Amino acid sequence: TLTKNSIVQVDAQPFKQWYLKKYGVDLGKKGKKGSKEDPEKKEEPEKKSGHVIAKLKGRAAKQKLDPVIEDQFQSGRLLACIASRPGQSGHCDGYVLEGEELTFYKKKLEKKKKA
Repeated sequence: TLTKNSIVQVDAQPFKQWYLKKYGVDLGKKGKKGSKEDPEKKEEPEKKSGHVIAKLKGRAAKQKLDPVIEDQFQSGRLLACIASRPGQSGHCDGYVLEGEELTFYKKKLEKKKKA
């Protein structure tokens, strides 16, 4: 049963797509930024205007992502908390866990798996 303040796992794909569009960084790749890519698999980059490129550079300079959240993106699942009361329609609002709250619930889930 979904209730308020329940911790749930959600699919990371919509968040990856938003992050790629907003910051120009693909979160699903396991390789680091400086790694070599296969020449056969190179795709043609999207054509972008100078204004869009400048925006992405500005955002990329400010963006930093917690390594714990990056690991969750690579696994394809994010931990989230339900902030509203779902009711009869089954629709609920919530937020993705991060920081101390995320580490707390990750520890709780690891304990539960061991027991």
